[in-house]
Amino acid sequence: MKALTDRDNALTRGLAAIRAKFQVPEGFPPEVEAAAGQAAARAPTEHTDRTALPFVTLDPATSTDLDQAFHIERAGADILLRYAIADIAWFVEDGGVIDREAWNRGTTLYLPDGKAGLYPQSLSENAASLLPDGPRPAVIFTVRVAPDGEVRLDGAERAIIHSRAKLAYDSVTDADLPEGFADLARRMHIAEARRGAARVDPPEQQVERVEGDGYALTFRPYLASEENNAALSLACNLAIADALLAHHTGLFRVMAAPDDQAVNRLRHTARAFRLDWPHSMPLKEFERSLRAQVPAEAAFMLAIRRAGQGASYAPYAPSETPWHAAMAATYAHATAPLRRLADRYVVRAALALANGEPVPQAVTEAFAKLPPVMARADALAGKIDRAVIDLAEAVMLHGREGETFAAIVTDVTTQGFRVQLRDLPVVANLKGAAAAPGDRLTLRLAAADTLAGTIAFAAA
Repeated sequence: MKALTDRDNALTRGLAAIRAKFQVPEGFPPEVEAAAGQAAARAPTEHTDRTALPFVTLDPATSTDLDQAFHIERAGADILLRYAIADIAWFVEDGGVIDREAWNRGTTLYLPDGKAGLYPQSLSENAASLLPDGPRPAVIFTVRVAPDGEVRLDGAERAIIHSRAKLAYDSVTDADLPEGFADLARRMHIAEARRGAARVDPPEQQVERVEGDGYALTFRPYLASEENNAALSLACNLAIADALLAHHTGLFRVMAAPDDQAVNRLRHTARAFRLDWPHSMPLKEFERSLRAQVPAEAAFMLAIRRAGQGASYAPYAPSETPWHAAMAATYAHATAPLRRLADRYVVRAALALANGEPVPQAVTEAFAKLPPVMARADALAGKIDRAVIDLAEAVMLHGREGETFAAIVTDVTTQGFRVQLRDLPVVANLKGAAAAPGDRLTLRLAAADTLAGTIAFAAA
């Protein structure tokens, strides 16, 4: 999708309406800001000095809420990943005003014109963020990565670290990164292929600021540096999940595979994008052949992500093995505690277990309460993301009313059917019953309402 500048400021007005509709918080209550300011001055007293280790961070260039820093070294045939996670729990008292506000929010909400943080900036973008401007408290997880990509949690400790550099995805070079970074990522990719993992990491459709007061609707490419960096987080999350499961506790990220009906819809979507998907080839195998740099294949990767039954959180249950179909593994979220509430508790549990200590009662109780809280937060974030994209699509198509577009039917709904445009990654719902999955249609754009953020098509 080509970039579209918002010359008439329709997106600016629409984003304000979205914030109002979904009650996106503006700042924090004064008592939360005051408590965060006091907490930010809390001196770490339970942390080992690891400032001699040359940690670095790797994130989007504009990010300031830095959850992770890493150090890598060889250990014979293995690779030791020291993954430092922001120790936000050091600053947040269970049941205090900061904690209560975080439970109300659940996650950081991101919009093109700014974010609504899980924690106040004095913590999430200063005292707790692993920025390179001074020592920071962290929890270091030491993960051993074998040549075949198998991972094991070797230890965890609270420590003071000092990041040497804030590296950015779009400008980092191999010389900036620790030796072993690419090899570790390669090992993780090998292990994923062996497990039959089906992670989908397409370019993200996003609305971003451009020079001046405008915005643009673009596909942000998933860079190689970002993919390799994600492998580090994956290694840590898998190792922590295994450790939690072995101790019969934890909170896990679970997801079922797309059902037969969803796969059938995807086959019609593949036809819409003119992709050759042999009928005998399973979805997982076809996914691994997709190339994010090819626009049609990138759009189909987005369709796969939408077709999944959705991921959720589940506490440990004695009679069940928590499973994430896309990862083809037991999986936990632990590496983004500045942005996800649940991660703070998973980190605390893993830290306790790695040191032979019982999981704190407050953490165990939180595991049972977190799934609906995170589900509500994830749902809200998803609705906001969808509303932003819908708005941007309306702005993109505004002025093209009356034009015709080739489309294919991907699904029949209770009120009609769903279509996918053949040349744009746009999905629309039409009323009526005179269509079946796989049918090719020519549609006329009837309306593109930039105030409501909606588009409407009719059969041409």
